[in-house]
Amino acid sequence: MRSIITEGVKETKKLAAELAKKLTKKKISKALVVALSGELGSGKTTFTKGFSRALEVREKVLSPTFVLIHRHKLQVSRFKFQVLYHIDAYRLKSGKDLLKLNIKEIFNNPKNIVLIEWADRVKKIIPKNATWIHFDHLGENKRKVIIR
Repeated sequence: MRSIITEGVKETKKLAAELAKKLTKKKISKALVVALSGELGSGKTTFTKGFSRALEVREKVLSPTFVLIHRHKLQVSRFKFQVLYHIDAYRLKSGKDLLKLNIKEIFNNPKNIVLIEWADRVKKIIPKNATWIHFDHLGENKRKVIIR
């Protein structure tokens, strides 16, 4: 477990970019899953934007609260991954809601990266090898980011 303090959007995005580069080098046989948790406004979407930018996602990254899943095709051939899925589980009651959207198929594909905001709401279906990142408010712009 690692704990980091970020001060502002820029630092949170920088941390996300560093983690994206590190995590995408891991040898895995299924999707790379990053489970994000924390209060409303604690930095989950900001982190996702920084992570996505490091993967050179061209589309604007928005919170998918109303559509649940955004799919971003990765254009850069130096990554072994082809698709980034950005999921927002805020409105879900349980992981069963995601199962209806073929999430297991997405989790099983080693060419996918899956970032899940509000992952604690669907904890039971998150793969055991997922990287969990929790965000705590420490002030207006200050965040404690716990990575496990």
